[in-house]
Amino acid sequence: MGKVGRFACILTPMLLTLASLICIVIVMIGQSPWKGNDAPGTELGRDLYFFKADTSGFTSNPDNIVSDVANDLNIDNELLQALQGAASSNDLKDFYQVGLWSYCSGDKKDGKETITYCSSRKFNFWFDPLTVWDLKDTNLQQVLGDKMQKGLDAYKKVASWMTWAFVIALILTAVEFVIGFFAIFSRWGSLVTTIVSTAQTLFMVAAAITATAMYGALAGVFESVLKPYKIEASLGSKMLSVLWIGVAFSIASGFFWLISVCCCSGKSPHKKVVVEKTPYTYERVSSPAFGGQQAQHTGYAGGAAGHGTSGTAYEPFRQQHV
Repeated sequence: MGKVGRFACILTPMLLTLASLICIVIVMIGQSPWKGNDAPGTELGRDLYFFKADTSGFTSNPDNIVSDVANDLNIDNELLQALQGAASSNDLKDFYQVGLWSYCSGDKKDGKETITYCSSRKFNFWFDPLTVWDLKDTNLQQVLGDKMQKGLDAYKKVASWMTWAFVIALILTAVEFVIGFFAIFSRWGSLVTTIVSTAQTLFMVAAAITATAMYGALAGVFESVLKPYKIEASLGSKMLSVLWIGVAFSIASGFFWLISVCCCSGKSPHKKVVVEKTPYTYERVSSPAFGGQQAQHTGYAGGAAGHGTSGTAYEPFRQQHV
């Protein structure tokens, strides 16, 4: 029963660790460049993104947009003309969705979005709208102002750290799951697994906080600078939900790994009692003084001592050293 109880105690953190691992993998496949729209996981991956820029308000009819906002004091004509040129040359798509390794873009028609392109995976990926919209060689950087440029520079720097945090969290989660099997046999295994789980949780939480704050700031920059041009930005609620659920699983698994260190030793509750012999024991011997008539004289019968006629009131013993 001890081993069965130990296994039941370890099963809960093992399942929580596996759930956390699945969440990290789901986050990593978001906006992946699948081969063909019918590839496994395509629908799931396309619905998951950290950040989305919706430019359909501008691309739907850029000429009308120019006329509508021409008198707006917040509009920069040079930026407006650059965006109009990008839309006319099809360099500006209707929407852009940003994942951990890549981004996807596509068209919107009658409210339905269709992804037409996904960039190749890149380790230290960050979404540069000036490059993507083919506006890198223009004066747009000066037109966008310091706020936009500082926001993009900060995003580029933090994106590298965030990618490493996710990769390390993934590796530690896999190691935690493998080492967890050894915790079935020993509480020392639980201790080692708890240490790995603690490190995994730290990187998981750091990655989640970084992603949420970074893309939240990026969406804010897009909204403040590009909203007058009918370009909207938003965070991916599905992606962040999966990410933070993975964090919850990670914290819970670490708690239960710690519990398994203190409880559920796996040893049987029944202990075998060993009685040791005393160094000196005594055993009854026949009396040479009374011979075979001892039982009659002493009245001993069936293991009980009575009162004999000889007056002997004791039984002789011999001492044996063991």
